[in-house]
Amino acid sequence: MGIILSHSPIQFPMDSIDDTKKIMVKVWPHISRECRKVLASELHYQAMIYRCFREYGKVPAKQIGMNVKIRVMNPRVNEFVIRDSKKHEDYQGGYEPIPDIVLFSREINGNFQRRNRKNTLAQMLMAIEVKASEKEDSRIRPKEIEDDLKKLDAFREEAAIRHSRFIPTMIVLDTAHEEEERMIPQSVDRIFSKAEELGIGLFYLSHIPKKTRVYLWDHYQN
Repeated sequence: MGIILSHSPIQFPMDSIDDTKKIMVKVWPHISRECRKVLASELHYQAMIYRCFREYGKVPAKQIGMNVKIRVMNPRVNEFVIRDSKKHEDYQGGYEPIPDIVLFSREINGNFQRRNRKNTLAQMLMAIEVKASEKEDSRIRPKEIEDDLKKLDAFREEAAIRHSRFIPTMIVLDTAHEEEERMIPQSVDRIFSKAEELGIGLFYLSHIPKKTRVYLWDHYQN
């Protein structure tokens, strides 16, 4: 008797920023459940998040990239101008934010290469940065998160200057088992204040489920 191969899961169109928001909210419980099962590096968690988008969000492979190198030529937003100026002069003239995970419109057609930078910038719908509590005997500092939030905000501004629009999102996995390796409550409050100020989605996963919090770009999740 021959082997019967199962059909691929049904996938749905992802054509707008609103679509990506709905998908992010849908997959968050799965991301939370899966990421609490392990202690790992940020790269490992990124792969788990990618899988959740593919399996539970039904995001097509051609519309989701990891560590996408999107070089912004001749940056005009101060945050990127400063970051660009710190490089050797031979490599100045552009800044490459490299989001951890990016959701794209269908027009990207699976081409996430650096050389396709104009198209990756134009077709981006959501850019996600991931930060995890992976340091031994240390915790995530709020400034680390704030720096990523400011980078996402500047990236959004640079995209808008080039007539493109995407929604910036931050995922913080603060699931270390040792209390001294988890963020203190005041630091968590501080990063949520910054996310709210900038209008950036912030999904914070705590080792303690009741302390998990979500800011949905313009309001807090109940």
